[in-house]
Amino acid sequence: MKKLLFYSLLLAIAVLSTVVTIALLTPSKKIPNYSDEKLREMALSKGLKPVPASFEKLLELVDDASNPMTHKKIALGEELFFDTNLSKTKTTSCATCHSFDKDLKNKGAMLTMLAQKDTKITDCAACHLQDQSGVDRFTFSEGDAGVEHPYLLNTQTILNTAFAKYFTWSGEVSSIKEQSANSLQAPHKMNITPQELEQRLKESSKYTQMFAESFADGITFENTAKAIEVYVKTLVTRGSYDRFLEGDNSAMSEEAKRGLANFISFGCKGCHSDIAFGAQSIQRFPLREFAQLYDVKPNFEILPQLKRFDREFPFENQGGYLGKDNEHLFRVPMLRNVTKTSPYFHNGAVAKIREAVDVMARHQIGRHLTLEQIDEIVAFFRTLEGDIVDYRAGDEK
Repeated sequence: MKKLLFYSLLLAIAVLSTVVTIALLTPSKKIPNYSDEKLREMALSKGLKPVPASFEKLLELVDDASNPMTHKKIALGEELFFDTNLSKTKTTSCATCHSFDKDLKNKGAMLTMLAQKDTKITDCAACHLQDQSGVDRFTFSEGDAGVEHPYLLNTQTILNTAFAKYFTWSGEVSSIKEQSANSLQAPHKMNITPQELEQRLKESSKYTQMFAESFADGITFENTAKAIEVYVKTLVTRGSYDRFLEGDNSAMSEEAKRGLANFISFGCKGCHSDIAFGAQSIQRFPLREFAQLYDVKPNFEILPQLKRFDREFPFENQGGYLGKDNEHLFRVPMLRNVTKTSPYFHNGAVAKIREAVDVMARHQIGRHLTLEQIDEIVAFFRTLEGDIVDYRAGDEK
């Protein structure tokens, strides 16, 4: 009798969970159409500002008195960023994982990289990648000599990190300089010691001169990280969204404008905020998991087998790599150029942007989006696509 009551209670809980789940996952109401001026006002009031079009405006936002952005230092950082000599085996550069070409006019860096590696990418796009994504498009990061990330994490884009407050999936790093230094030394990344790096650089007359022109104390490990930092700060992208904010109403399609309205109204901007649309906070992921009932198998034939009503949360690696207290906590990814940075999430579990939007809607904001709403949001994301702005034509600072 007690068992019957127990399983009856489980069944009642399951039914109640189903009702709650259905209520929570009902299709979202359609957001009203806003005028261009109203939509622009909404975006700007939420801090979703445009990327600066000029070097001077960029400096106002990201320059740091402790490491000033001069053109000579930027040029040095660029050389270092693409130099495989900075890794232990002399085969890996920063650009190996954060892929784009040194010649900003060449959009084929990703295709070249894929052709050189044994990849698991089967999507048709693998043969047609002509973009600047700042990632390697692999599920898990691979460093020097093919060493995998110990936590099996996906590479995040380096583009637009000038506007980031937190770095790495854990958010434990607070500056590009610190992250550069960490990446150079990490065994699963560049795997080189400060002493070995300095020795290699000092053997180069080119670097000896470039460091002398940028730093009073010349070649040091810290100055290497500083030079890479100022270069990375110039790796920002502008898209049609930025032109829309600056007054060009034709820069975005009506579908994309509805997507922007959805993005703001559904609350996505709460985490994906500021110029980069992310990297400003550490958040729990997922916030919600619906109907968490797994395989309850009663002994009584009259009771049905209860299974989970909502689909599985699609991640085996659910965080916690910093300790139990930080389980499920991650830096919020940036959304600029997000359509070019698949696969998605910390472990690269989702390959398609439309599915990623659906996952976020269900597990972060508790909404079941219609196919039309998903398409609108993806259309908006495409307005965040953009090439790296070439600020090198600016006056010498």
